[in-house]
Amino acid sequence: MMDVKRAKAIYDSEDTIAVTLEGDPVWIESVDEANGMATVQVGSRPGNTQTVRVDRLEE
Repeated sequence: MMDVKRAKAIYDSEDTIAVTLEGDPVWIESVDEANGMATVQVGSRPGNTQTVRVDRLEE
């Protein structure tokens, strides 16, 4: 389970860090620190985005 600070650190990192949502690889596109939410791209399709609670993400 991820926290907001870690999600923001991954988003800000220049490194590629593997993150998953329910076993599916995702790319963090933005982090809403105030609400504990993140917008992620699921898989490799740019249009396939979801906004989820940060604690649903795993590293």
